This record gives sequence, structure tokens and C-alpha cells, in this order.
Amino acid sequence: MSLQYQAVQWNRQKRLYDAVLIGGVALYLLGFGVVTESLFPNITEEILLMRAFGTAAFILLHMILCIGPLCRLNAGFLPMLYNRRHAGVTLFLLALIHAVMVVTTYHAGGDVNPLASIWASSPLTHSVAGVPFQVFGFLALVILFLMAATSHDFWLANLSAPVWKALHMLVYAAYALLVLHVTFGVLQAETSLVYPLALAAGLVTVLGLHFMAALKEVRADRNINAWDTDGWVEAGAVADIPDNRARIVCVSGERVAIFKYAGKISAVSNVCQHQNGPLGEGKIVAGCITCPWHGYQYLPETGASPPPFVERVPTFNVRVNSGRVWVHPQPNPAGTRAEPAVIEL
Repeated sequence: MSLQYQAVQWNRQKRLYDAVLIGGVALYLLGFGVVTESLFPNITEEILLMRAFGTAAFILLHMILCIGPLCRLNAGFLPMLYNRRHAGVTLFLLALIHAVMVVTTYHAGGDVNPLASIWASSPLTHSVAGVPFQVFGFLALVILFLMAATSHDFWLANLSAPVWKALHMLVYAAYALLVLHVTFGVLQAETSLVYPLALAAGLVTVLGLHFMAALKEVRADRNINAWDTDGWVEAGAVADIPDNRARIVCVSGERVAIFKYAGKISAVSNVCQHQNGPLGEGKIVAGCITCPWHGYQYLPETGASPPPFVERVPTFNVRVNSGRVWVHPQPNPAGTRAEPAVIEL
């Protein structure tokens, strides 16, 4: 969290991950060039660089898409999520270099505008070979540009978290377009099985991880059915909640994070107002609920961020009876104080 918008919020961890990111990309480009030249000594420099940057962007996109489900499956991957924005901007730059080289090599020598040439040179025909694969790549690049341009918290605050998240969910549309771009482009010109197998492996990995994460979410979202006569919901034993941590339960279709701290119990909405991160997977730090994704904080009693921050989440009334936690399913307005339940000794 910060008091004002900054171009880049640097810290030691970000410098380390950025160094790994840049170094990894550089090593891949170098390795791709060495291997390709040894296997295809007659390849031109333009084609070599074009393929190097294109494949680097496509591989990095797969890695970015895997970070989210990996974090849902194992919290050990959360540091990667914290630095995912820089990877996304790097992805766009790699894709942009690839696109500029394609346009310069194949579309800049004629009388037609190079961008218009992309559409004119790819007419849709009844043949698979005639599918306009370059158009798929162009549309994907537009989406990646929008995501890179709005990757700063300035846009997140001004667009609102739901709108910003919906915009950045277009990454899956970009991925689908790039799969089509590769399928009807490179795979039409290459006879080796290496390319379709690599594409299939990447697709199966991305879809498989998302499917596994979705199954975990479905199991966790099963509504609690233990209701009492006045409408309160039993949410489990106090002893099952670790100190300064939370248990996430689904009450009336909404995820609620029940925190145990300093001998008390409080419950808030599980959705962080920054990027909809899972507050219940975070912990209490310096008396505040701290989101595991980007460190946004909320007071457990009120669901409000400590001043001067203004983010707020809904709270839920709680009580403790015979070592069991009870939650009222009706949320309080965001930022409303809900009296913590004192844990019985």
C-alpha cells in the first residue's frame, strides 16, 4: 500500500524477481538463437529474432496464466503473484517486438498501409491454410497493450476493482487468440511433431491447473447448513482456527473469513477491495488483516483500512458459544464495526 501513486514501487523482493525475470528472458533468447542457428544454419537473422521474441512471449504468457491457479493450490507461489504485473508488461514488450518485426519484414515494402496489409493479406478462405492467423495475433496484441497500459494502481482505483478485474480477464481471450495464431500459422508451415506437442502440453498445463484450482474452490464453497432458530450459522470450532489466521466458510453464497486474534473472533468478507484477493488466506499483522496478494490491510473489527487509507470490506456479526463460532449471514455495510466475540477460556 502507498499514500500516492508511483511509477514503480520498488523493494528488495521486486528487484530480485525482476532480475530473475529479465535474466531468464535474456538467457532464453540467447539459447534460442544458439540452438536455432545450429539446427538451421541458413536461417535469416530477421526470422530468427522474430521467432525468438514470439516464442518467448508465448511461453511467458503460459507462465503468467499458471501463477493464479498455482497460488490457489499452494500458498508458496504467492510471491510470484505479487510480481505478476512486471511479467505482464514484459510479455507485452516481447510480443510488440515480435509484431514490429513481422510488420517490417512482411508488410512494410508495399504500397498498402502495413497495418491494413495484415488484414488484406489474410483473406478468409474455405481452406485451413487460408485462415487469417496474423489477424489473431494482432487482436491479441491489442488486448495485451490494454492490460499493460492499465497495469498501474492509478487505473485500478479509477476504473474500480470489478471493472479493472474484468478488463484484465481478457488475458484469456488473448491466450485463445494466440493459440489460434500459432495453430494456423507456425503449425501450418512446420512438419515436425515438436511444435504441436509443445502447444498441446502448454494448453493442457494451463487448463489442468485452472481445473484443479476450480475443484478446490468448489469444495470450499459448500454452504454451511447448521442454522439455529434465530438465523445464525455455525461456522466450526474455535480450536480449528490458527492464531492470527482465518478459516474461510461459505455463508448464504458468500465467502466469509473468520479470524482469531488476541483472544477474539471477527469475521469479514473474504474479498479484498484491491484486486479481489482472498483475505482469509492472509494473516493478522500489527493488528490488521493483511491480504496475501499485495499487502492491503483492514482492521478486523471494522473491515476498514487504517488511516489514511480508505478501502473497506463488509463485516459480519459473530458470537462464540461452547467453543463453536456462529456467524450471522447478513453482512454489515462495508466499514461497519462488528463487536468481536471473546473466546471463552
